[in-house]
Amino acid sequence: MTSLTGGCACGSITYRVTEPLQDARSCHCSRCRKVFSAQASAYALVAPGSFEWTGGEDMLTSFVSEAGEGLCFCSRCGSTLAGIVDGKVHGVTLGCLDDTDPGVRLERHIFVGSRAAWEPMPQGAPCYDEHAPEDG
Repeated sequence: MTSLTGGCACGSITYRVTEPLQDARSCHCSRCRKVFSAQASAYALVAPGSFEWTGGEDMLTSFVSEAGEGLCFCSRCGSTLAGIVDGKVHGVTLGCLDDTDPGVRLERHIFVGSRAAWEPMPQGAPCYDEHAPEDG
């Protein structure tokens, strides 16, 4: 596989992933709806050591919860780029990838039990009211 690249909407921040993306999923929780201003988020995990920022790191801002989990954003355009745990990128948002077919398909929909009333039940992959059983 060649590396995947991505970045924010305004082009200020770019990144590269050098290993295949893993465990693509869509989250329908209220936090993801607010962060993404959408019905759900779509993201995939990255292998340790396979992610690197390639430009614009000075434009990054982040939100981190008390549990040490959070998200990286572009401070200029607000694009949500990556998920972080304990200060390290562990996943990327699929919508910010440059390649529209990064070789992954959504494997599951999580937190559909808290989806918005106006959102239809997702199709095409297993749905879980909360985390999937294998997520622990």
